[in-house]
Amino acid sequence: MNLSFPIEKTVKERHSVRTYENRALSAEVKNKIEAYTTGLTNPFSIDITFELLKKHISGDGEKLGTYGVIKGAQDFIAASVSKDELSLEALGYSFEELVLYATSLGLGTCWLGGTFDHNSFATAMNLKAGEVIPCISPIGYPVGKKRFLESIMSKVVNSDQRMDWSKLYFKQDFTQPLTKEEAGEYAFPLEMMRLAPSAVNKQPWRVIKDKEIYHFYKESTLKKNEEKVDLQRVDMGIGACHFHMAAMEKELAGRFEKLAAPDIQTPDQMFYTFSWVVG
Repeated sequence: MNLSFPIEKTVKERHSVRTYENRALSAEVKNKIEAYTTGLTNPFSIDITFELLKKHISGDGEKLGTYGVIKGAQDFIAASVSKDELSLEALGYSFEELVLYATSLGLGTCWLGGTFDHNSFATAMNLKAGEVIPCISPIGYPVGKKRFLESIMSKVVNSDQRMDWSKLYFKQDFTQPLTKEEAGEYAFPLEMMRLAPSAVNKQPWRVIKDKEIYHFYKESTLKKNEEKVDLQRVDMGIGACHFHMAAMEKELAGRFEKLAAPDIQTPDQMFYTFSWVVG
């Protein structure tokens, strides 16, 4: 992980951009993005393939499609991964780090999980059997004023709203909310996680503090998309990225591990994913 930009400032500046200037990335910016991509890693040691793609993917004018959701963008980031345990979480983690880096450069991005032409992106990336492209993002120079459609979409998914701490973070079990005071030095990583983006802003992550371990759970509230991909697993990786980058910035030692499922009574649709072990 490369902490080359301030975490809180960048997290708060990042927002979904759906309208872009009708121009391609400059060669300098493209080189920066591609160089940063080659250095991306994730705590689950899973290989992710990233590609920076042009809107026109062939000489006969074939275009990458987003069903009118995105306007003006000439460049896209796409990522593929094999269908393995924690692979979608790993993709979300690395992709969000790249998104935050792009934000630090003044670029706009927008997570797209269902509103893009999977076939055209699969062709552009030479997708292999057993691999999926769960998400893509346009990347480019934002237009200052939102389109009417963009404003409506933001309102529909409440993109600027975030859940309260008491609904996301707990101690020992799911009946006792964790306060910021009780979280202590981990209040900052948890707050950065709270501000992370997620599919239709559902914020599926739930965290239970149990002594020196933070257990991460996914509340399953969305149907899988047409590619049979659980986008909320990607969301878990996005949240983990925010948490980890904030912890590293504050020099908090720890690591992500997939442990045996904790002996904690869980509500329906709540699933253990991984843990952060302090120290």
